[in-house]
Amino acid sequence: MILWSRVNELREEVGTEDFKEVVELFLDEVEEVIERLRAGTNRVQLEQDLHFLKGSALNLGFGTFSDLCQDGERLAAQGKADTVDLAAIVDGYDRSKASFLDGMRDHLAA
Repeated sequence: MILWSRVNELREEVGTEDFKEVVELFLDEVEEVIERLRAGTNRVQLEQDLHFLKGSALNLGFGTFSDLCQDGERLAAQGKADTVDLAAIVDGYDRSKASFLDGMRDHLAA
């Protein structure tokens, strides 16, 4: 679910001190888009939202969530935005976030 090697790589790239800030920024920005998906009312920008989420997820090692976003983005690009399972994407995010936060201590011990 979480690509810890990517998380560790990012921490090395930005430095341990700035890593917490990067994580907080990631979660804030992603949560904003996730709230739009939870509402499920605006499928017009769904392709762009899922593209943003996919890239953000990859940057922080949310592998499974990124895959869900990629699948949804592909459907939206094909004009099938109404068929994208938003609940599954939101659930994937919630699970990935929980796994990430739970695993931070174990996987990122310096």
